[in-house]
Amino acid sequence: MSSPRVLIVGAGPTGLVLALNLTRRGVPFRIVADADGPGEQSRAMVVQARTLEFYRQLGFAEELIGEGIVVPHLHLREAAGYGRLHEMVRLNFTDLGDGISPYPFALTYPQDDHERFLTKKLDAAGIDVEWNTKLTALLRKDDGSVTATLTGPRGSEQLDVDYLCGCDGAHSAVRTALGLGFAGKTYDQLFFVCDAKVDAASDHDLYVTLGEYALMLMFAVRSTGMRRLIGLAPSGLAEGGAVTFESVRAYVEPLLGVHVTEVNWFATYRVHHRVAERFRSGRVFILGDAAHIHSPAGGQGMNTGIGDATNLGWKLADAVTGRSARTILDSYEEERIGFARALVATTDRAFTAMVAPGMRGRLTRSVLAPLLLAAGTRLASVRRLFFRVVSQTQIRYPDSSLSDGKAGGVRGGDRLPWVASLDNFAPLRSLDWQVHVYGDVGPQIAAAADRSGIPLHAFAWDAGARGAGLARNAAYLVRPDGYVALALRGDDGARFQSYVSRIGLVSVPASGPAP
Repeated sequence: MSSPRVLIVGAGPTGLVLALNLTRRGVPFRIVADADGPGEQSRAMVVQARTLEFYRQLGFAEELIGEGIVVPHLHLREAAGYGRLHEMVRLNFTDLGDGISPYPFALTYPQDDHERFLTKKLDAAGIDVEWNTKLTALLRKDDGSVTATLTGPRGSEQLDVDYLCGCDGAHSAVRTALGLGFAGKTYDQLFFVCDAKVDAASDHDLYVTLGEYALMLMFAVRSTGMRRLIGLAPSGLAEGGAVTFESVRAYVEPLLGVHVTEVNWFATYRVHHRVAERFRSGRVFILGDAAHIHSPAGGQGMNTGIGDATNLGWKLADAVTGRSARTILDSYEEERIGFARALVATTDRAFTAMVAPGMRGRLTRSVLAPLLLAAGTRLASVRRLFFRVVSQTQIRYPDSSLSDGKAGGVRGGDRLPWVASLDNFAPLRSLDWQVHVYGDVGPQIAAAADRSGIPLHAFAWDAGARGAGLARNAAYLVRPDGYVALALRGDDGARFQSYVSRIGLVSVPASGPAP
């Protein structure tokens, strides 16, 4: 690539997805990481449907699904004492999101494998991650550019870029250099995580055991038969110093109904929840764990970072190439920080209730949570809402400066509804702005789209489009990340043109990068 316009610091899933977005859009950049290679621990496990939709746009969702494990069922069990397990709920995961997403399920895929997969995609595009390279200083200059001091295998260097993106985790050097607050707290409870083989018949289901003093999960993580075990450490052990698998074996095995035959990895950890006070300072951005960390409830953390990267990636590309005005970057923080704060608050409430000590926690784990889940999942509407929230397909940006209008049940800022009969997500692979019309195209909209150089996709009106909440003959201006920017009920070319002019969207990228 030519001289880099963007520096990405950090090469976990967030940094790698940001790099792939810039690569596909032809933006020159460098990506550096303090680590000596992709992670060696499985850590984050769940790849949600919205992440898979983003990966479909990049062209490799199906390939990644082939390497992961689709979780068929959830079994919620109660520890009834004396090693007895009582199954209270069995929930089918494979069709939970039918009609909502092309990927109506949750996928388990270990983070170390995930990072190697994404790194190979960058390698195939001719992009090398610069490992063992550390950001040691950051200077924002009067002309708006950023000077980064990097220290790596070839010594120290200074790099001038237009934009710098901190994807460097909870202990972010970028966030520290910006002096951004990272308010939150650490939970008191100690957890353990283990990758192990068990003697039970092989399946890919998720098992959750709740009890008076117990919270335990088990699910498949690799095709080799390895299972991930996660649990709340008994308080006596947690207070007694170092915890090993052998010290929890007698506690774990009865709660899961298995015998562990081999331990590949075991660790203990405490859970944090924090959100940075800002996600942007001038031309420097923070994403992923550098910007927000939260409890593992619902498998949201890694997916939220990937959502950050997808959101910022197209906006950086538009700003650098001149496709849109640079002010489009203002929408990154306003869209993502609100979601991060809401997510942290929600997962905090759920997590606190589930792990609380004393009578409150015992009542929640052994009575309230099982009853609510059992009752709620009998209703199709509740199951679909559960999927939308957990899969992140529910995320929308109604208050964004980029969101405008309403047509049918779809507002500006909503994720474009998926219509299976029309496969209206297929055109999103262009990674560019586009107009969707379901039914007949109005002449004013057609002319305005043509003047703006924005591709127009006309779909037949059918029951699927109606069921998705789309309006017949309405026009939807769709952003490169698959969210609706502008929804127009009528053939209103003037309003369309006014919106395009407001965000500085031009028909052809400017010749050469924007200043």
